[in-house]
Amino acid sequence: MRRKVFLSIVILAGLGLMFLLNDALQSAAQPVWAASTGEEVAKKGASTLDPFEDHCWKDVMSPEILEIYTAYKRDTYIGKRPALVAIDLYRQVFDGGPLPVYEAFKKFPSSCGINAWNAVKPIQEVFALARANKFPVFYTTGDARKQAKPKMVEATQRQTRSKDPGRGYEIMDEFKPEPQDVIITKQRASGFFGTPLAAHLVQLGIDTVIIVGESTSGCVRASVADAYSHGFHVVVVEEGVFDRSTLNHKVNLFDMHHKYADVMSLEEFKKHIEKRK
Repeated sequence: MRRKVFLSIVILAGLGLMFLLNDALQSAAQPVWAASTGEEVAKKGASTLDPFEDHCWKDVMSPEILEIYTAYKRDTYIGKRPALVAIDLYRQVFDGGPLPVYEAFKKFPSSCGINAWNAVKPIQEVFALARANKFPVFYTTGDARKQAKPKMVEATQRQTRSKDPGRGYEIMDEFKPEPQDVIITKQRASGFFGTPLAAHLVQLGIDTVIIVGESTSGCVRASVADAYSHGFHVVVVEEGVFDRSTLNHKVNLFDMHHKYADVMSLEEFKKHIEKRK
C-alpha cells in the first residue's frame, strides 16, 4: 500500500515538473517585448499611467519599454515665440475620400484614406488657435516645377508617383493658406532640407515649431528631427498628424516624443495655449 502511495506521489510530482518546465520554455521562447503587452498598460487605466505616456502608443508599448524610456521624461511646453508648420497637407494624400486606407490605396496609391480625413478637424482647430494667437504659419509641399527636375530628387524611395504632381501638391482647401502665410516647396522629406524654412524662422525670432501634417513616419518625422537639430523646441499635435500605417504612426510618435519633440494631445495643446493668455 505504501509503495503504491509513494509511486502516485512520484508520478504527480513528475507531471507537475513537466508542466512547469513547459511553461518556462514557452516564456523563454517569447521575445522580450512580448513578456507583457501594451494592452496591459491600457487595462490599468489612465489613473495609473504616467501622463507623459498617456498617448496613442500606450496599447503597443509594454511596461518594460516604458520603463526603459523613463530617462526622457520631462515637462512639456510651448515656447514664447511659436510658429505653425503644416507638413504636406496636399491633395494627393486625401484622394479617394474617407475610405479605409487599403481601399483608397487601390486607386490612389498616395492616399492616406480615412486616417487623413480623421485629422482634418483637429488640424483646423490647430490652425484656428495659431491664427487667433497671431503665430506665423508655414506650409510645406512638394516641388513639382519641371525646372526643378523633381524626378531626379525624391522625398523617399517610393516607386509609384502621382500622374499629376502639380494638382497633387496643391494644399487642400480645408487648410487654405492666407496671404501672409509662407509656402515652402521641397524635394526631400524634411521641410528644412535644402529650403529657406530655418532662415525664415530665425528671422522671426521663433523658438518653437508646432507641427501638423503627414506622414508621421516620413516627412513629419524628418522635419521634426531637423527642427530639433536646428535648435528649435518642437511640438507635435498628436491628432494633427497621420500616416498610412497606424502602427507606424504610433511607434514614430512614441520615438519622437522621447527624443526630439513634445507630443501633445489636442486637449493638452489647447491648455498650453490657454496658459499664454
